Amino acid sequence: MNKQIAVYPGSFDPVTLGHMDLIERAARLYEKLYVVILHNPEKRNSFTVEEREAMLRQCCAPHQNVEVASFSGLTVDFARAVGAGVIVRGLRGMGDLEAEQSLAQVNRDLCPEIETVFLMSRSEHRHISSSAVREMAHYGCPLEGYVSACIEKVIIDKLKRT
Repeated sequence: MNKQIAVYPGSFDPVTLGHMDLIERAARLYEKLYVVILHNPEKRNSFTVEEREAMLRQCCAPHQNVEVASFSGLTVDFARAVGAGVIVRGLRGMGDLEAEQSLAQVNRDLCPEIETVFLMSRSEHRHISSSAVREMAHYGCPLEGYVSACIEKVIIDKLKRT
């Protein structure tokens, strides 16, 4: 496993400025960063995998070392398949820490050669969540400061209550 190849998994439903901040920071730390949309059959998503991939590709276009992908399965299986030695996870606050530590331990049990690295959200992004963005868009609220300008209209057009 290559420690200069990292995987940042998530549902990205939709991708927020908090996600993008972590992507940009991780892209500076690693030679190659895979941003991976994981299929979670337990979750009802507002956007299809294809729509989420398109939004992520548009937002990540300036970063030459970032590749967007989707995967149905465990994060460690995707990481193994691409030779990644690191899984990047974001923490918005201390509330996320316990659940993320448990997930990191399971991943370590499954694949001890892959490390999990936590990046703390910047304070200006800690309040941003995909669910808050979806609710705001549902009511037609502007999403400036929550999502990249290049995808704001796509999100509002899809989710705005008619």
